[in-house]
Amino acid sequence: MQFDVIIVGGSYAGISAGLQLARARRKVLVIDAGQRRNRFARNAHGFLAQDGTDPALIARQAREQLLAYPTVEWLAQAAVAASKADQGFAVTCADGQSFTGARLILATGVVDELPDVPGLQERWGRSVVHCPYCHGYEMGGAAIGVLAASPLAIHHALLVPDWGPTTLFLNQVFEPDAEQQALLDKRGVVVEREAVISVSGEHAEVTLASGRVIALAGLFTQPRTRIASPLAQQLGCALEAGPTGDFIKVDALRETSVPGVFACGDAAVAAGNVAIAVGDGARTGGAAHQSLIFR
Repeated sequence: MQFDVIIVGGSYAGISAGLQLARARRKVLVIDAGQRRNRFARNAHGFLAQDGTDPALIARQAREQLLAYPTVEWLAQAAVAASKADQGFAVTCADGQSFTGARLILATGVVDELPDVPGLQERWGRSVVHCPYCHGYEMGGAAIGVLAASPLAIHHALLVPDWGPTTLFLNQVFEPDAEQQALLDKRGVVVEREAVISVSGEHAEVTLASGRVIALAGLFTQPRTRIASPLAQQLGCALEAGPTGDFIKVDALRETSVPGVFACGDAAVAAGNVAIAVGDGARTGGAAHQSLIFR
């Protein structure tokens, strides 16, 4: 079946892109495997008119609004292959179904890879997080920590004291230089050099190699990310290295190095929260629509 645009990824960026295309009366297929990046979080914050809302509810309502447009179809499947085709691009799903579209939008998101510390994964998105703007306020100004996963931890550690008294756990990942240490001192950050053995408790009780336990309201860290789908690589889209992982390289109009293939959301920009993903998706959907007209 031929569509004007196929969107791979039905989270916030993908739905937002689809909405612009649906309102242009274009025939759209959204293929979604149902793995939102923020599925571990109970609440979304910093999103105008949705602050504190369950992110699953935001996604569900957005999908319902998108599917109210008669030119949109939704397929709950994983897209496993993509290639160029005579009429644009062909996408094959895990169940063997194949579809073609004149344009393709990759909104596949990323997978977070956490430091190898027991207890982090179970608390991810709750009391172990990466974005203070999304989660810092709810820690109530209590003691918080930054677990170093890379030298980028220095940025985290200098930022988060606005949300509470901060301890930086170096965990033998890096050592601040004299200038960085001076900045940490200025911000009142306590530096712990002992290795972190585990994180436990209702929130984040950090156990150090000596057996000492530091109780925190929450713990920030810097996950590595990887693009959640191989489709960009299969199509030959150029990637670029970011500070925490690779991204799909896009131009100012969110088009990849492969003409007709666009990318948005976390796979193409360090969105980090729902609001940025929604805006990026809307921009990408509009750009994909215009490319159908002016080429």
